[in-house]
Amino acid sequence: MQVSSEDIIALIEASLEANYSNVRTASNKIAKCISNYDLESAQKIKSILRKRGVPLQSSGYMESLPVDMKSRAPLLEEAQWPVSPLFLNSEAKNVFQTFIADVVNIEELISHGLAGRLNLLLSGPPGTGKTLVAGHIAAQLNRPLYIVRLDSVISSLLGDTAKNLRQIFDFAPKKNAILFLDEVDAVAKLRDDRHELGELKRVVNTLIQGLDSLDDHAVVIAATNHSGLLDPAIWRRFPYKINFQTPDYDLRQNLWSHFLFLDSGDESITALLAKLSDGLSGADIESISIATRRKCVLTKMDINIGSVVSAVIASSLGNTATPTNGELSTVEKKSITNLLHRTHGVTQVDLARILNTSRQTISSYLKD
Repeated sequence: MQVSSEDIIALIEASLEANYSNVRTASNKIAKCISNYDLESAQKIKSILRKRGVPLQSSGYMESLPVDMKSRAPLLEEAQWPVSPLFLNSEAKNVFQTFIADVVNIEELISHGLAGRLNLLLSGPPGTGKTLVAGHIAAQLNRPLYIVRLDSVISSLLGDTAKNLRQIFDFAPKKNAILFLDEVDAVAKLRDDRHELGELKRVVNTLIQGLDSLDDHAVVIAATNHSGLLDPAIWRRFPYKINFQTPDYDLRQNLWSHFLFLDSGDESITALLAKLSDGLSGADIESISIATRRKCVLTKMDINIGSVVSAVIASSLGNTATPTNGELSTVEKKSITNLLHRTHGVTQVDLARILNTSRQTISSYLKD
């Protein structure tokens, strides 16, 4: 996928018009195009875009977004398309591809009387890729992605929450945008929950009415970490569903290969890391990998696999340890040696390579 002349022209036109929204859209598209062969430059573009167009705003341009009537806080924010690759298991990938195909071919489906709601519900623990999936869908469909800011939507005056939701569902179709309801359980809880106020229950009704008001072309993606809290009526309005779990062994190996070794690592090392990281999320693996590579850049040293192994062992879901600088202590090396050899069957030769020491030293660690 190469950058087209139309993308460059669109960026220049938006820049001359001081249209920040279009600048961001065109830049996002360019970053997505070049990420396949120049990830570093794509990430630099993303870093620039995170400045949120302050110079353009100071020149008088402001994007018109729906706001809470009392606080004047925006109810939505436009998200950037991701440049990180998407790693999915076979079941999730099938739903992802089916959803994209149905959105792209919606006119044909309508002509055959097969149109339905283009609503996708993503559920699962934090860090498993829900927001990333939403971004990739927007990128593949070449449509802007607007994330609902629930902190603004849920007004301190409960009666205004329903009004805010109605504003959002009126706005998104006009922009041909994808609407992303993150942590949707905050406004879509079971209506028979005895601990909720009557006004909050009416908010669920407003959300349902908003979803029902959209036409066949509208795309809504919702994400939740607590699917059990959702009202059954919300479930029924999302015919496409992906339930995320922590990545399986093969997926973990691919994640380590990409984020730590940039797809050029030793397969035996990535296999070991995949075994050790059972129970960690994709975000956890990415976090440890990026922290390691940052240290390598700043210290001008190669990746210290022993330090990575130590960090993985000390990490748990959503709570990652930071790899240390320099060599591990003798105590740490002994502990890792015994764990890897006795629990995972790692040979003394491989242990010596992982811990950057001699086989004789590894043998002495095991005797001790």
